[in-house]
Amino acid sequence: MDILSSLAHGFTVAIEPQHLFLVLIGCIIGTLIGALPGLGPVNGVALMIPLTFNFGLAPTAALILLVSIYYGCMYGGRISSILLNIPGDEPAMMTTLDGYPMALKGRGGEALGISAVASFVGATIATVGLTLFAPLLVGFAIRFGPAEYFALFLLAFATIGGVTSGSFTKSFIAACIGLLLGTVGIDPVSSVPRYTFGWYEIYSGIDFIVALVGLFAISECLFFLEDTRHGSKPRIQVGSAIPGMKSSLRCGPTIGRGSLIGFISGVLPGAGASLGSFLAYVLEKRWLGRKGDFGKGDPRGVAAPEAGNNAAAGGALIPMLSLGIPGSGTTAVLLAVLLTMNITPGPLLFEQQPDIVWGLVAALFIGNIMLLILNIPLVGLFARVLQAPPWFLMPMVVLVAFVGIYSLSNSAFDLYMMLAFGVLGYIMRKLEFPTVPVVLGLLLGGQMEFNLRRAMAISGGDWSILWSSGISIGIYAFAGILMIAGLVYGLLVNQRGKLR
Repeated sequence: MDILSSLAHGFTVAIEPQHLFLVLIGCIIGTLIGALPGLGPVNGVALMIPLTFNFGLAPTAALILLVSIYYGCMYGGRISSILLNIPGDEPAMMTTLDGYPMALKGRGGEALGISAVASFVGATIATVGLTLFAPLLVGFAIRFGPAEYFALFLLAFATIGGVTSGSFTKSFIAACIGLLLGTVGIDPVSSVPRYTFGWYEIYSGIDFIVALVGLFAISECLFFLEDTRHGSKPRIQVGSAIPGMKSSLRCGPTIGRGSLIGFISGVLPGAGASLGSFLAYVLEKRWLGRKGDFGKGDPRGVAAPEAGNNAAAGGALIPMLSLGIPGSGTTAVLLAVLLTMNITPGPLLFEQQPDIVWGLVAALFIGNIMLLILNIPLVGLFARVLQAPPWFLMPMVVLVAFVGIYSLSNSAFDLYMMLAFGVLGYIMRKLEFPTVPVVLGLLLGGQMEFNLRRAMAISGGDWSILWSSGISIGIYAFAGILMIAGLVYGLLVNQRGKLR
């Protein structure tokens, strides 16, 4: 009853006119920012922080606005992923695999409708988990040390072949390229520059947002130029969003599984929405097997990652509020805001400042409903983006990409790096190499190396620390089962193909 009474008190805080207005404004701004390639929730929240201080917002109002932008960005990232094959941020990258093929088949409205419902369910389940099960889940997350995190990231790379429907060998090579690129920068232990060639701009590593925009946005524009020259650009027809609502009901089990996986990934500090989206997609593809048409426009391939990344966004708030440990890059920014306002997150926060905690939780419930109401009626408006002439749309994409990347650091070097990744993405796609594993390797490889070296430092070089806990053994066993199942499945498909 204490939780219910606290939540009821939170709703009295959230329904104040100023707070409701901030939730609405945050949802709209966040959706627009999330739809723009290269920005995403981290940059969207960071860009709005100065405004919260300039307008003199109280801590509760400021956090409600920023978290509403956070959730709105998670919703908005799917728009450009589905309509343009350009993810608005890294968690939305998995949505491109089936969302864009659906758009090519004239089912862009349906994909947007399904993704909106999946995002709503995933975010709502995460908010309920934040309300009811935070102590239990945080207690489990505390058990994860460097060795367990290394096993978790190894699980992600062990299932890398499940991301694409192409060659496992090419997917593995692409992931290795990403891992190699992830080693660029200052060594996390010895602080010695690695593979920087004297360029101080990459001492902190290659910005994965720059790589993301280059591999997807710029390479897509290069393909557009090539297709225009040969006159082979496909004409995309946009279907109705109403069938998307019906299909979303059939995607119920997928949404449920994706939400659970994403929530668990979000609760684990450092895993974040990217891993949640990735695992939700891969495990759903493994679960359905040949029953699905993943990579070719399967609605469940849209529902799974969208439910996963939005559930992870809510789950990431648990370690931030309860322990003061950011669960993702965006919650790290929110944690900095809390500390700037002289608010110390942790168990005492729930007792000493309940207005902030429970008002924020109640605002998340309200924001989810607002986002669903805003996104479903506007599906047709978003889908009409595809009807814009390509000669107008692609230059606008390039303009947004250049402005978005330059605004991150005001450095021309990042623009050159983005173009280099664009050329790399173009070459890889011409050779039929998937580009998604490159970004995943770049995104997760640094944390994987960091946790491995921390585990080695703790054990004094004893490798047995990597499999000394039951959690690590369970993760390794699960990864092995998935790899064996994938190899057996591939062999069966090849044999059936030869028999035919």
